[in-house]
Amino acid sequence: MKKRKRKAFWHNIKFKYKLTIINENTLEEVVGIHVSKLNGLSVLLSACVIIFLIAAAIIIFTPLRNYLPGYMDSQTRSRMVTNALRADSLEAALNRQKLYLMNIQDILSGQVKVDTVKSIDSLTDVRAETLMERTKEEEEFRKKYEEQERYNLTAVSESKEAAGLIFYRPTRGVMSTNFNPEQLHFGVDLTASPNENILAALDGTVILSTYTAESGYVIQIQHPQDFVTVYKHCGSLMKKTGDKVKGGEVIALVGTSDHKEGEAPHLHFEVWHKGTAINPEKYVVF
Repeated sequence: MKKRKRKAFWHNIKFKYKLTIINENTLEEVVGIHVSKLNGLSVLLSACVIIFLIAAAIIIFTPLRNYLPGYMDSQTRSRMVTNALRADSLEAALNRQKLYLMNIQDILSGQVKVDTVKSIDSLTDVRAETLMERTKEEEEFRKKYEEQERYNLTAVSESKEAAGLIFYRPTRGVMSTNFNPEQLHFGVDLTASPNENILAALDGTVILSTYTAESGYVIQIQHPQDFVTVYKHCGSLMKKTGDKVKGGEVIALVGTSDHKEGEAPHLHFEVWHKGTAINPEKYVVF
C-alpha cells in the first residue's frame, strides 16, 4: 500500500499537462508546452533563488550594506565620529556666539562698563561661569541632603583603636542623657520617634538578641577590632543571634513606649572596647 501511494504521488507530480495557445480565428495551435507540477515547482524555486542572489549582490556590493547592523566599514564609522565632533564644536561655538552677543547688548545698554583691560572673550568666560553658578533651589536641596546625611552617618574616628572604622549614628533623635559611668550609665540615651529605625553602628555579628525585664528588647553586636555595641529599650528586633549585619543596616525599631513611666521612647546606646565602656561621643557624631 505504501509503495502504491508513493508511486501514485510521484506519478501525480510528474504527470505532464499540455499548455496550448490556439488562434481564435483559425483554431490553429500556435504554441504548445508540456509542463508538470514538478516543473512548475522547480521554476518557482529557481526564480526565488535568483531574486535572493540579486538582492544579496546589490546589498553587498553597494553602499546599502552600511545600513545593516555589523556591516559598517571603518571609513564610514570614522566619518560618523568626525561629524559628531564637528557638531559638538559647532554647538559650543554657537553658545559662545550667543554669549558674545549678550555681552554686546549689555555694554550698549550700560549694564556692563567698558573696560580696556578685559576683552569681549574674557567677559564671555565670566558670563559662562555665572550661568554655571548654583541656583537657590540647588543650594536648598544641598543643605537639606547634607542635613539628612548628618543624622544618618557618623564621622571617622581618629583614635588608634578605631583606625579605619566608620561609625554610623544608631538612630535619629536628640541626646537626652550623656555618658556617665560614675552613675553606672555606660552609654547615651537618644530620644526618638516611635518605630524609628535603629541602625548597626558597624559591620559585625549579632551576639545577643533578647528581651529583658529591665531594658526591654536588647541587641548586642560584636564588631572588628574588639568593639561591641549595645542597643537597649528597642520596640522590636529585626535580627537574631548569629546574624551578620552591615554598618547602617536596620537591626531594630524604637519602642512606642518606654518601660518606665514618665519617660519618652528612647534608645540607650553603648560602645564597649576590650571589656571597657567608652563614651560613644568619641566615635559617633550625635
